[in-house]
Amino acid sequence: MTPVVKKLVARIDGLLQALQRAQDEIGQLRDEIAVLKGQKAKPKFKSSKMDQGTDKNKNKNAEQGDDEGASPQDEEKSKRAGSAKQSKTAALQIHEERVLAPATPVPAGARFKGYRDFVVQGLLIKAHNIRYRLESWRTPDGSWLTGQLPVAVQGHHFDPQLRSYVLHQHHHCHVTQPLLVEQLRQWGVDISAGQMDALLSAGKEPFHAEKDDILVAGLQVGRAITVDDSGARHQGKNGYVLHIGNELFGWFGSTASKSRINFLEQLHAGAITTRVNEVALDYMQAQGLSAQVREQLAQTPEQMPSQSCRPLQDWHEHLARLKITGERHVRMATEGALLGSLLHKGFNPDLAIVSDGARQFAVGLHALCWIHAERLIHKLIPINEAQRQSQERVRGQLWDLYADLKAYKRQPEPGNVAPLQARFDALFTQSTGYYTLDDLLGRLHRRKSELLLVLKRPDIPLHTNGSETDIRDYVKKRKVSGGTRSDLGRQCRDTFASLKKTCRKLGVSFWLYLLDRVSLNHAIPPLPTLIRQAAAAGLP
Repeated sequence: MTPVVKKLVARIDGLLQALQRAQDEIGQLRDEIAVLKGQKAKPKFKSSKMDQGTDKNKNKNAEQGDDEGASPQDEEKSKRAGSAKQSKTAALQIHEERVLAPATPVPAGARFKGYRDFVVQGLLIKAHNIRYRLESWRTPDGSWLTGQLPVAVQGHHFDPQLRSYVLHQHHHCHVTQPLLVEQLRQWGVDISAGQMDALLSAGKEPFHAEKDDILVAGLQVGRAITVDDSGARHQGKNGYVLHIGNELFGWFGSTASKSRINFLEQLHAGAITTRVNEVALDYMQAQGLSAQVREQLAQTPEQMPSQSCRPLQDWHEHLARLKITGERHVRMATEGALLGSLLHKGFNPDLAIVSDGARQFAVGLHALCWIHAERLIHKLIPINEAQRQSQERVRGQLWDLYADLKAYKRQPEPGNVAPLQARFDALFTQSTGYYTLDDLLGRLHRRKSELLLVLKRPDIPLHTNGSETDIRDYVKKRKVSGGTRSDLGRQCRDTFASLKKTCRKLGVSFWLYLLDRVSLNHAIPPLPTLIRQAAAAGLP
């Protein structure tokens, strides 16, 4: 193939990729228009099967058949959930018993042989109103004695059961406020739209505090987190929601930006402060901040041990006094100062952050998702049979390497590190003759340390499937309600999404959790405490 032909083929590849991106964008715009018209958008199915398809233990048992190679424990694990035979009513609580005699009279001489039980499950759905009549007494000395309401209903005209139900339906089942009002009115509850809004958003400070503490606990005890973001509308404008989590917790935070500064601010999990220390200056230097600006920042009183961290507003005023006003300089200096303060507060520098490759997440010990790397190769559009075969061959090699990395993660063997690194180099430095594919492989090879961090840290995940699964539920809610209007509404949306996901991962019923907190019983320990206990026990 002559150089001219190679250039033409490369140009055609580039135009095809641009055409595909344009077609995808047109499809997304058409879907948005359809939603605005009240029509249904075309569903998208883009999930990758690489993770399931590279489970060597599962595949090996399948190849060996049902009779060989699988232990009873393996067979038990492979059964569909709920398929084991068990009594369907053994664990049910019986609230009422009714004895039913035969419809025809019992003849003389018949002997009673006991009962044949038949359990019927049901719900009692009806309004239940209580009038508390508080006794009032006038004592001889002129003072008054008055009965006291139960603590859980003080200041409320709706009982804990109803308030918990409203929160559960709205935040767990995605029922909109108008539908909830209509439903409760049909059941005989006298409630207005304003009262419904107050039940969903007012007086939720304890929930907000517990949500913030979830992130603090998760970052303190976690060895790795996965992160992802998605779109979120607020007050009629497009914004973003950030997800941070692992197998023990899920946390959401909505903002107007998805920059690295925003990510670092969220990691502060509370008061956002800045600090110029050695970590901050090293980061600024690595980002290319000029030596003159770094010297200005290093000479400030912040270097004094007794100097406390600066609040974010004071930091921007401090930069203005130093005449550091360039957008790029302000950004790099702020990122470094936020990171310096974060580590000064005790943020674990060994905490691995696994992302889809978005650069705002490349902070500290950063790892890349292998599923997203494979997806980039899968999305290429070959223009001839040779390119298609090259694409499939490379994907097969990547799947094989990924399967061996999963096996290494389960049983780390130091002797396997060098061979896996060599296979990685061979895979991502090969020349296939498919220009666009070779260019993509080269870009992925330059991020070798992030893709192969698992060889140093077998405890970290190889993908961000956990974050994508968690945030999908959030996106579903966004599509139902469109967006939030008030800052308090947005805060409640993030709070209850975080509490719900964390309850699910800890094995706590979200309904019982809401009822416990609203009733002020606090029989269920704080979720941050459960996170620390689970981490100490080596769960999940």
